[in-house]
Amino acid sequence: MKVAITGATGFVGSILVQRLHGKGHKIVVLTRNTAFAQKVFPSEAFPNVEIVAYTPNTSGSWQSVIASCDGVVNLAGEPIGEGRWTPERKQEILNSRKLGTQKIVEAIANANPKPTVLINASAIGYYGTSETANFDETSQSGNDFLAQVCQAWEAEATKVKDAGVRLVILRFGIVLGNGGALGKMIPPFKLFAGGPIGSGRQWFSWIHVDDLVNLIMQALTKSEIEGVYNATAPNPVRMADLSQTLGQVMNRPSWLPVPAFAIEALLGDGAIVVLEGQQVLPKRTVETGFEYKYPNLQSALRQILA
Repeated sequence: MKVAITGATGFVGSILVQRLHGKGHKIVVLTRNTAFAQKVFPSEAFPNVEIVAYTPNTSGSWQSVIASCDGVVNLAGEPIGEGRWTPERKQEILNSRKLGTQKIVEAIANANPKPTVLINASAIGYYGTSETANFDETSQSGNDFLAQVCQAWEAEATKVKDAGVRLVILRFGIVLGNGGALGKMIPPFKLFAGGPIGSGRQWFSWIHVDDLVNLIMQALTKSEIEGVYNATAPNPVRMADLSQTLGQVMNRPSWLPVPAFAIEALLGDGAIVVLEGQQVLPKRTVETGFEYKYPNLQSALRQILA
């Protein structure tokens, strides 16, 4: 296959590129920073990777490369868990997903021949937050900021179906691996200062990065997979359980909670990302027959920290 990927230099995207490249596929990396992408994917190590400069929110000549591709994986979006949510920052978070997806769909619609599939990222923030409810792919959306972002994001992706292209929307949980959210939690535990964040009762719906990449690969290659799927492990946990398990795996105590007010002081409205959560179950994902390598948190953490 030949696959175009946005967000390819990020935590998930870089692993996806490595996996596709290792299987002999060709990859078009759409990036705002070609110099950085060339460092991440040097040509001598990644001869099957073509690096193309693009402007995510603007139409341009970059869109023409889509015509030569069999599939598109759209992972791009401004990080939501970094910095305070000023009005300007919230607009960036929304535009990077809504407008970025709009331009990818525009490129696909104008392509000749067209790719056969678009894999579009979304997030479990779609469902809003709750300590008591559980959600699957059939659940209604929430109404907070992140839920509204996900709705707008998915609405743009859905327009690709007008072009006769198969669409798979993956609602990502919190991705665990050597980086991402876990990378920020490990250092305090190493210093014997780890513990749960906030009340500890908030749900933590997670997925190992290897399982997520395998799910994307499956979505690319299996034509019967279509629609919305939760990209989460089948066994979500509460934050207190996450902290306790992480401490056990690292042979460190989990005794020093991070109070909610400290997170709120640092992140403002953005604190919702870590202080509130949702119990999300991958009902449709399991029904496809997808086999998780890491269905349980302890096995996932042991592999990552090995």
